[in-house]
Order: sequence, then structure tokens, then C-alpha cells
Amino acid sequence: MAGRITLQQFVAVSSSNAAKLFGLFPRKGTIAVGSDADIAIWDPVHTKPVRAAEMKTNSDYSPYEGWGVTGWPIMTIHNGEVIYRDGKIHAAKGRGGIVRRGPTRGL
Repeated sequence: MAGRITLQQFVAVSSSNAAKLFGLFPRKGTIAVGSDADIAIWDPVHTKPVRAAEMKTNSDYSPYEGWGVTGWPIMTIHNGEVIYRDGKIHAAKGRGGIVRRGPTRGL
């Protein structure tokens, strides 16, 4: 993926910046002492079309339906427990919770 964004820029645009904008940083969006132990692992060369039917949401629609993308999440870990792996959810139904947010912070 040379010639595009750096790994640090990818982390910023996909995690840290969103956590700051939504008032969740530093609890979310960083790997640090005192932060939640949540991490998403990406395969940077995995190529596939976006399909709304495969998304893990309550929506049956994606504006990106059919677009080809390179890079895809293959695993999500929350507090040391694998929640998602290779397209399958491994968490008990209702396991998630509301994350209280603070004030929005600048980037």
C-alpha cells in the first residue's frame, strides 16, 4: 500500500480522530494504560466488494454496495475477548453496552 497514507495516518482517521470527535478519547482510540483494551485487526491486502447483507448492522442498505475495497477487518478484540473473527460474531447477544461520551476534543 506504499504511496498512500502511512500506518499512523490510517490509525488516526479510522480510530483516534473519531474517538476525539465523539468525546471518547483517551478511553477509546488509543492503546495506552487506562484505556479500554479494544482493538481491530485488519488485513491490508484483502480485497472484496462491499455487500450490505454481510454488514453487522440493523440496516439492509449501504451506499457503498458493490464497491471494491482493499483492506478489511478480520478480528475485533474487546477486553481480551475475541468478539468478531473472519466474518462471524463470537460474542453473546446483548453483550455490548452504552459508552458515555465526554465533550468533543479537537484533532
